[in-house]
Amino acid sequence: MSLVATQPPVNKTFKTLLTIWLGSNDTLFGGRVTIISVPIPLHCKDGFNEAYYGRPERLLEDGARLACSAWSFVSQETRRRYVEHLRRDLDNGTWDICHSALRTLPEFDGSLRLVVSQPA
Repeated sequence: MSLVATQPPVNKTFKTLLTIWLGSNDTLFGGRVTIISVPIPLHCKDGFNEAYYGRPERLLEDGARLACSAWSFVSQETRRRYVEHLRRDLDNGTWDICHSALRTLPEFDGSLRLVVSQPA
């Protein structure tokens, strides 16, 4: 459970970064801005990295990694090392020792956010 327990407060972080990057949220979007967490279900069908939070074995599959554009931003060597490291941790039980609670967590509060702006 440590992965979930040690996550930063993403809504606050996201809103702060958005404000720094683009200016005041209220000015930028022209009204009251609300940032809503979009929980990721355990058996999410979409093929983005966080969709596999409870099924890390999927990330060993080339097809699962190729479906996520983030993998195109890292070198072939980095991808190879990641897969080797994850495979080793899954094979020897390290991943489950550290993160087994994720396998049954009904939903994961990851990085997905819905930004809603309502007129002032």
